[in-house]
Amino acid sequence: MIENKTIVLTGASSGIGLEFLKLLDEGKGNRILAVSRNATKKISADEFKSDVTVFDADTSTKEGVDSIFAKAEELFGKIDIYYNNAGYPYYEIYDYEDWGRLSRIFEANTIGPCYAYVKYKHHLNGREGHLAYTVSAIGTMAMPGYALYSASKFGLQGFQEGIRLEMPKNMKLTCLYPVATDTNFFKTAADGVKFKKPFPVQNPVIVAKKMYKGMEKGKEKVSPSFLFGLSKVIMTVFPPARTIYWNMEKKKLDDFIVKMKGLGKY
Repeated sequence: MIENKTIVLTGASSGIGLEFLKLLDEGKGNRILAVSRNATKKISADEFKSDVTVFDADTSTKEGVDSIFAKAEELFGKIDIYYNNAGYPYYEIYDYEDWGRLSRIFEANTIGPCYAYVKYKHHLNGREGHLAYTVSAIGTMAMPGYALYSASKFGLQGFQEGIRLEMPKNMKLTCLYPVATDTNFFKTAADGVKFKKPFPVQNPVIVAKKMYKGMEKGKEKVSPSFLFGLSKVIMTVFPPARTIYWNMEKKKLDDFIVKMKGLGKY
C-alpha cells in the first residue's frame, strides 16, 4: 500500500481523483493535500481517516500551481507524491474564433501540468519523489468531438515522453491512460447537455484502483482498459477497424449537433 507519504492530489473532489483520494485514505500515515477549484464546497476533511487538508486552487494558472506548492511545503515540508489529475474536456465541433476558450483548455490540461513538473523538480532538489499525470487514452488517439481536448492531451503525452529522457534519477513518473470514465467529466463537456459517451466506458473506481496499484509498483504507464489496449493492436494490424470505430463515434457527434441545433445552441 501507499503509506506514510505526503501527497498532493489535484482534481480530488470528483471522479477518478475522489476515488483515488479514498484509496489513499486507506493507507496508514498518509498526509494529503486534496485540491480542486471548489474542493472546500464538495468535500470535507472530516470524511476521511487520514490527515487530509482540502484546498481550493486553479491548476490552470501559475498563481494556482504556486499556491499548491506553497501550501504543501507549509504542511509537509517535502512532497513525496504529486499527482496532477485535474483536467476537463469540450465536446463540440471546433468552428469558432474564441482565443480565450482555446487557451483555457490548454492551460488546464497541458501548460499547468508542464509547469508543475519543473516546480516539483526544483522542490525535490535531488530528493526522491513521484510525479503522476492523468494523460488519457485520447492523448494517444484523437476522437471526433474532442479536437481541442485531444490536442491538449497529445501535448501532455509528448511532454511526458520528453521529460522521461531528461528528468533526474531521483524522480519517478507514472502516467494514467483511462478511456471514457463515468464521472461528472462528461456533464461539463457540453455545458450540461447530455450526449453519448465514447465506447468503452469504465467505472472511476476501477480506474483509480488500477492507477493506485500502478503507482504502488512504480509503473511508468497505467492503461486501465484491456479492451482499449486490444483495440489498438487490432487497429494497427487492421487499419480499417480504426475507421469503423471513428465513424461510429462521428455518428454520436452528428446526433449531438442535431440536438444542440434543436436547443438553439448551434
